[in-house]
Amino acid sequence: QVQLVESGGGLVQAGGSLRLSCAASGRPFSSYVVGWFRQAPGKEREFVSGIRWSGGTISYADSVKGRFTISRDNAKNTVYLHMNSLKLEDTAVYYCAAGTSDSGSAYLDRVHYWGKGTLVTVSS
Repeated sequence: QVQLVESGGGLVQAGGSLRLSCAASGRPFSSYVVGWFRQAPGKEREFVSGIRWSGGTISYADSVKGRFTISRDNAKNTVYLHMNSLKLEDTAVYYCAAGTSDSGSAYLDRVHYWGKGTLVTVSS
């Protein structure tokens, strides 16, 4: 079992920055991809970014490329999502997720574990 706990959400103005954290614990997850999804009101949950815990391969959704950066701290078992140049459309609940990829990328095709989510609100 893997437990994922998000933190760092909040209210930020458009153009601002925010850093989300996902603290992971439980069984060894060296074989997992750990990353982020988001769900805006009235929309489906969508993949944002992922990182392979072993090897560090990274994937991003096109909508966040160049603005968001994912990183991990092995010693702290924590994955971060650095979000810059935030837009109104980035408003969503952001969920940390751990799972596997069908390809060699860090796109999370199969999510085995979810965090409870943290709300990010971008205001004008």
